[in-house]
Amino acid sequence: IVETVAERLRHYAVPFVVLDTVMLAKSGDPLLAPEAVESIRRELLPLVSLITPNLPEAAALLNTSPAAREREMREQGEALLAMGCQAVLMKGGHLSEAESPDWLFSRQADPQRFSSPRVNTRHTHGTGCTLSAALAALRPRYASWGETVKVAKDYLQQALQQADTLEVGHGIGPVHHFHRWW
Repeated sequence: IVETVAERLRHYAVPFVVLDTVMLAKSGDPLLAPEAVESIRRELLPLVSLITPNLPEAAALLNTSPAAREREMREQGEALLAMGCQAVLMKGGHLSEAESPDWLFSRQADPQRFSSPRVNTRHTHGTGCTLSAALAALRPRYASWGETVKVAKDYLQQALQQADTLEVGHGIGPVHHFHRWW
């Protein structure tokens, strides 16, 4: 699948491609075979505009341990950028700080730090996917990834803040994607 997607990306001129590197379950269980991770490194990273790994995913791509501090997070973001993609958004939600720091690394700008207060909710299902989808949808509207990340993170922060008002199913629920309307 990775090789087919890479082949199609080489075939078509797509202006912005966001790769949400969903590689590990919340439990830590791998969702991809090791050879698929290698295909992502070799085939997809050089073709995409932005990758959005959380700390365990970044570690899997780099074949190392997950970052435990922002300094390590920055080092890993730079290492991923060197693998060929145009930009990297390192998501720091797995750090244990009061705020959730994210770092944007781009070939066009200096590293940028974005931070949001943690939201006290158990309804966090889909936060990474929501952020990546918002980045992909919003990028054509803005002149840079930095501007796009700010707006997308603001949207996600509001969706997290309203997550407890959404009554869907049982267990860990989703963020409230439609918080602006109901």
